Amino acid sequence: MIHHSRRKTVAAIALAAAGALVFTGCSGDSGEDENGPVTLTITANAITGGKNAAEADWVTDWVIPNFEAAMEDEGKDVTVEFEPQGVDDENYKTKIALDLQSGEGADIIGMDGIWVGEFAEAGYIKPLSDVGGDAVDGWEGWDQIPEAVQNAVSFDGDRYGVPQGADGRVLYYNKDLFEQAGLPADWQPESWDDVLEAGEALKKLDGVTPIQLNAGTAMGEATTMQGMLPALVGTGEQVYEDDKWVGDTDGMRDVLDLYKTIYVDEKLGDAVLQQEAAGRDTSFQMFAANQIGILLEGDYFWRSVINPEEGVGTAPMANRDEVVGYTKIPAMEPGDGINGQDFVSMSGGTGRVLNPNSDHPELAWELLAFMNSKEAYEARNEGTISITPRTDVNDEILAEDPMLTYVSEEVLPITAYRPPLAAYPQVSTAMQQASLDVVSGTSVDDALASYVDSLKDIVGDDAVSGD
Repeated sequence: MIHHSRRKTVAAIALAAAGALVFTGCSGDSGEDENGPVTLTITANAITGGKNAAEADWVTDWVIPNFEAAMEDEGKDVTVEFEPQGVDDENYKTKIALDLQSGEGADIIGMDGIWVGEFAEAGYIKPLSDVGGDAVDGWEGWDQIPEAVQNAVSFDGDRYGVPQGADGRVLYYNKDLFEQAGLPADWQPESWDDVLEAGEALKKLDGVTPIQLNAGTAMGEATTMQGMLPALVGTGEQVYEDDKWVGDTDGMRDVLDLYKTIYVDEKLGDAVLQQEAAGRDTSFQMFAANQIGILLEGDYFWRSVINPEEGVGTAPMANRDEVVGYTKIPAMEPGDGINGQDFVSMSGGTGRVLNPNSDHPELAWELLAFMNSKEAYEARNEGTISITPRTDVNDEILAEDPMLTYVSEEVLPITAYRPPLAAYPQVSTAMQQASLDVVSGTSVDDALASYVDSLKDIVGDDAVSGD
């Protein structure tokens, strides 16, 4: 059996690149006069003119000058510095692991929610209230951020950061194709069988692939987040719960049976497409060309793929608003989803955490709260429209986009998140392989057995649930 502590995992990441990186000093000196000048620092994997440029520009052009001005109004001499990064996510992860391991780093650190548990178990970050003090739990923003969204940067029941964004997954469908197949334009399936029945009706249309449910390793994490995990939570199970990773369980069998039904038994999906290197992009183009009837995707698909605005959509649909429908993902049967839900979804998310090594933790919390205020998100969304964690902001800025409003109001309250643990990426790859095996013709029994063997190699026998 293989067992690795999270501390050792993150430490290994840090040590592997120690010679190539320079530590970033946490702001201030421990003996600095608290009434004197204070410098706070922010870091994120964002840089003007490069990766996540909009975030970098917002921090530089809005957050820093406005927070410094607010502090000046309170008689405080505070300078905020932004330490931009624009690198591969894993390199950024290594960078911040190094900083935190050495007791250094920026006061506020941007972090992918999926890393939170790993860093927490390593002792590199602590719950927000442990660092920022009593003001954290009393912050007005928590009432505006649904608990499901807060979970994006929570671990073991504690908030470790403030979520930075939110997204949700839905079923998209083509209303024109539905009309041709005799299906309703206001479709809301209440079970997997309802989806499969719609697929059977769409199967009668020439040149149309009824259902696209991402599968295989070529699509990478898109298979897990837009396929395996939404289906799994629809059975009432999660990939990680009660300190175990999902193995040979009823839920995993149901998920793989669903893939078998779609791609092998009923041929409602294109199994070959799932194995192509550009399969996901091809599926986008096919949907835009009215060649796919039902597709499970995130709101990213609406905003950035089929968006008809010139220069925005990668597969624009001029008639998107009239032709494309969207609806919640049903559980396997009503009430079968996690928490007894009728409908389910999955979300990704990033956030910002406080560095427990900060010399000015309470002031750093003031800055973090400021960055997540209503005014800050309104400024962040000028010129762009995306879902924020805050319902009060979404109520205003999403008013002109019914789809994003739908995700904010109907989907986010029922969503689930990936476990923020070091083993997850490897587990995810094993799940992708299981789906690939099934759509390629391997029996569910054999695919599940291979998946469980891989899972035990990753996390150890004792950490796998099921038979």
